[in-house]
Amino acid sequence: MSKQTIIALMAALVLASCGNEAPPDDDTESPTTGAPRPEIYADFTLTADLSYLTDEQREMIGLLIEAAEIMDDLFWRQAYGDDYRAWLDSLGVADARRFAEINYGPWDRLDDNKPFIEGVGPKPLGANFYPADMTKEEFESAYLPGKADLYSLVRRDTDGDLVLVPYHVAYENELKAAADLLRQAADLADSQDFANYLKLRAAALISDDFQVSDLYWMDVKDNEIDVVIGPIETYEDRLFGYRAAYEAYVLIKDMDWSAELARFAMFLPELQKGLPVPDEYKLETPGSDADLNAYDVVYYAGDSNAGSKTIAINLPNDEDVQLQKGTRRLQLKNAMRAKFDKILEPIADVLVDESQRQHVSFDAFFANTMFHEVAHGLGIKYTIDGSSTVSAALLDVASSMEEGTAVVLGLYMVTALYDKGELGDVDLRDYYVTFMTSVFRSIRFGASSAHGKANMVRFNYFVENGAFIRDSETGRYRVDFEQMRQTMADLSRLLLTLQGDGDYAGALELTNSKGVIGRQLQADLDRLTQAEIPVDIVFNQGVAELGLE
Repeated sequence: MSKQTIIALMAALVLASCGNEAPPDDDTESPTTGAPRPEIYADFTLTADLSYLTDEQREMIGLLIEAAEIMDDLFWRQAYGDDYRAWLDSLGVADARRFAEINYGPWDRLDDNKPFIEGVGPKPLGANFYPADMTKEEFESAYLPGKADLYSLVRRDTDGDLVLVPYHVAYENELKAAADLLRQAADLADSQDFANYLKLRAAALISDDFQVSDLYWMDVKDNEIDVVIGPIETYEDRLFGYRAAYEAYVLIKDMDWSAELARFAMFLPELQKGLPVPDEYKLETPGSDADLNAYDVVYYAGDSNAGSKTIAINLPNDEDVQLQKGTRRLQLKNAMRAKFDKILEPIADVLVDESQRQHVSFDAFFANTMFHEVAHGLGIKYTIDGSSTVSAALLDVASSMEEGTAVVLGLYMVTALYDKGELGDVDLRDYYVTFMTSVFRSIRFGASSAHGKANMVRFNYFVENGAFIRDSETGRYRVDFEQMRQTMADLSRLLLTLQGDGDYAGALELTNSKGVIGRQLQADLDRLTQAEIPVDIVFNQGVAELGLE
């Protein structure tokens, strides 16, 4: 065993978890404590038609859910601390515990992480990835090779110095258990490619080396069951945006819907060339063999299940994999339908002008979400001077900038493909009005969410440029369809330029100036609350709900 590993192990053993404490900040007042709000989430049971699956496939789903439950435990420890179970038990069985389970801690993820338990301070920007008493300056000045690593915790050794503890060391036993479950599932798979992928992912979990399994996953096409599992997104690390959080999705492929979606990825290289920016910002060639499919999701775990729920996935995040293979876009159809029925349609009834209300449709919602995910494959992954990845250059605002760019470029794709006649007999106005309505839905996620912040930037930009128009008498909004096209192009150009230049100061200024909810908008959002329209959904899920017990 290497000296470095020994030190890491010692650090992991001697250091107490401190995820439920806030780092010192003399300039920050403790936030006002809010109240638990479980009622803002609409219950939805995750089910799928499993009747056509073999006994082995049904058993495999159970094993994958067990592995996902381990990811859930690890995310709790990353988001709050190792003592989360005792803390939950201390809350009893009232609304406070239910809301804590939804939020993976005592901070309301849809209210800018405001604490809802008395005596709890601000949520640490670095969650439990870093020591609670660590400052940004200490981390930046510390000699820590690999300090921006996705897959390590920052802790203190017995001398109080910062050290890195790899995930596979800090969570060794749990990851070995999850890996064993994936290998058991592989033995039951009827697709040899999927079996090989599960074995590669198992190896990745216990090594923190995910690129090989990511590359292989891109070529796994014939499996009806799928799983996304591991430390993936960096949204939870609001201090630097470096550390990835554990999550999982267990998925059942909708073969019919997937067949309808398969052809759109081929347009990516052509659409990249048509982006509304100078040539130096669109030199990268996205992979055109990316996979685009629809799924019913039967289990969410960890980061994906915290607060607002993801309805589409675009992975892998590895820039090298994206340039070689593109990405896979997974549309979570049953979760998407739940959000449309329970949230989007009721929002439209309150905030969309009656003359445009008929343009809000599930098909447009599905397509806009799909093209948003496809658009993650467009744009820029590396700064135009070649000095770094965009995510490294933009640090803590990289996620919100990427989400904002993908959403706007998704609409650009819709428009471009419509103009080419590739969308069939559809009404482009459906896409634009549904797009606007979806902005209201996402804005309610609050400033703590990369998606929510990106949508606030987008909303304010569209309003200021006349693409969204509010009727002062009715308090309802409509789309100016012609201005929408121009504003979409202008915002795309701005976002892509900031990313390509690696302009952290510019991206931060845009986020801070426009990533805010003004008084008028807040009053309109309050009307949604008064109408008792839920903000998001929460799942009843597991083997019992699937009839697998």
